[in-house]
Amino acid sequence: MDKLTIIVVAAVLALAGVASAEKAGGFVVTGRVYCDPCRAGFETNVSRSVPGATVEVECRPFAGNKETLKAEATTDEYGWYKLEIDQDHQEEICEVLLAKSSDPACAEVEEFRDRARVPLTSNNGIKQQGVRYANPIAFFPKNPLGDCGAILQKYDLKDATETP
Repeated sequence: MDKLTIIVVAAVLALAGVASAEKAGGFVVTGRVYCDPCRAGFETNVSRSVPGATVEVECRPFAGNKETLKAEATTDEYGWYKLEIDQDHQEEICEVLLAKSSDPACAEVEEFRDRARVPLTSNNGIKQQGVRYANPIAFFPKNPLGDCGAILQKYDLKDATETP
């Protein structure tokens, strides 16, 4: 074999190896949990991390509610969690959900605001070397801070639609 043929064969084998490793599955899901003292639905200058919070990753088929995956993680001192998922869930909906707050003063959850969807498949056009970043999710205090009106006025929310 000539040198060019060897290089082409080596390149094809290397690409096949990368593709098979990616198809085998294997993802790292990471994200952050915070306390939203103004119940704004986004991070503000008074938001704070929730270290020691518990989150779960759940997957289920698109047409059904039977769980195919349930994994759990705890946030670090900065409110970040990391979970390793060892298989592809292409035909499923996967979400990170709040499970338990370590802060009793900020432990309320609101339906639909307690989760973040995360794609756990290699077949979606995302090139992240198996890392999947979930949107930040928040716990809420029972009652918002007293000065939240003034805090939120500092944000340009004039064009924002009202939440239901």
